[in-house]
Amino acid sequence: MPIVINLDVMLARRKMKSNELAERIGLTTVNLSILKTGKVKAIRLSTLEAICRELECQPADILEYKEE
Repeated sequence: MPIVINLDVMLARRKMKSNELAERIGLTTVNLSILKTGKVKAIRLSTLEAICRELECQPADILEYKEE
């Protein structure tokens, strides 16, 4: 998949655990884990907004396009 999700990188930069972020944004840890591993087909903009708000970052810090 040419879209790479760098959520684990941003979590490490912010010294935050996945379960803490999941709790703050109202997402289950399982769904956040699926997002982190890139196994999702879609992401709601409201979820992306909540992640960016909590991690104090931009969507481009989390989502990256790489040609195959």
